[in-house]
Amino acid sequence: MLEYRVDARRLDAHGSVASCKAATVSLDTDVNGRQDAFNPAEMFLAAIAACMIKGIERVTPMLKFDLRGVEVHLRGVRQDSPPKMTSIDYELIVDTDEDDHRLELLHQNVRRYGTISNTVATATRLQGVIRRKT
Repeated sequence: MLEYRVDARRLDAHGSVASCKAATVSLDTDVNGRQDAFNPAEMFLAAIAACMIKGIERVTPMLKFDLRGVEVHLRGVRQDSPPKMTSIDYELIVDTDEDDHRLELLHQNVRRYGTISNTVATATRLQGVIRRKT
């Protein structure tokens, strides 16, 4: 079993900071919002995106899959009462010359082996597509 640790602390009424290892991330914890930091919902979506990109980095050598770049676009829908994400849609855009079958194989591996995406998929609808960058 792996364990992870993140520490967070309130700076003031406008923001907080999270840290782990040698990294820090500004958090939008202001009730009025901030433009220069991720709010909790955006951080949640960013974690899914990072999981997908890391998964791609992990499986491309095993699949001998050639790519030049990856983008992930996510859209989360939040309901108010009780507050929760009801659905998350994503689009993986891969800059590659690999054929469509190999592109779908990459997508299957990302969905199958992502720690964060697998966790999220048990709690809400996580649905998306993979496509080639044009």
